[in-house]
Amino acid sequence: MSSTDATGFWDGVHAARPTAADVPPPNARLTETVAGLPPGDALDLGCGGGGDALWLAAQGWRVTATDLSAVAVGRVAALAHAHGLGDRVTTARHDLHRSFPPGAFDLICAHYLHTDFALDRDTVLRTAAHALRPGGRLLVVDHGSTAPWSWNQDPDLRYPSPQEVAEGIGLDPAAWTVERADAPRRIATGPDGSTAEVTDHVVLVRRTG
Repeated sequence: MSSTDATGFWDGVHAARPTAADVPPPNARLTETVAGLPPGDALDLGCGGGGDALWLAAQGWRVTATDLSAVAVGRVAALAHAHGLGDRVTTARHDLHRSFPPGAFDLICAHYLHTDFALDRDTVLRTAAHALRPGGRLLVVDHGSTAPWSWNQDPDLRYPSPQEVAEGIGLDPAAWTVERADAPRRIATGPDGSTAEVTDHVVLVRRTG
């Protein structure tokens, strides 16, 4: 499908959601990864509702929050200003199939960057790794299981393993180190308030050279 189709789809998804007055909670794999790291410049790829970007900003990070959807980035910008974080959050619309945010970063996170539309994810993540400063980290968190509330309940759906994701990025081990590639489980809460155990596929890469 075309970029226009993808934009229209994700704008519709975000427009259908109620406008939030409170900051959405951050992803658990982000908070555990960032704990103990000194704040710097962060990039959130596919920021969605903004929970990760705004949580990072509240911890002192300077955050660039990007999404394909103009509705999403507009709402994140409004939330940042409403919560006194506007000076630490920059929002920008990017179609990662066509463009990548400029700059150098100490942390880049990509949570659940899944889509049925055209996206060369390996290239996007490889570009992200190259946008890290020395010592910076790329955190990739993917679905590793299907939650009961997921829109896709295909029993044959296969999720690439963390090792396969890391191999697909194709980084030179002389300049990047895979610090984590595992599949932890957690209890997640769905849109209707129900809970279930889900699996995350986590890859954490640090630039060493």
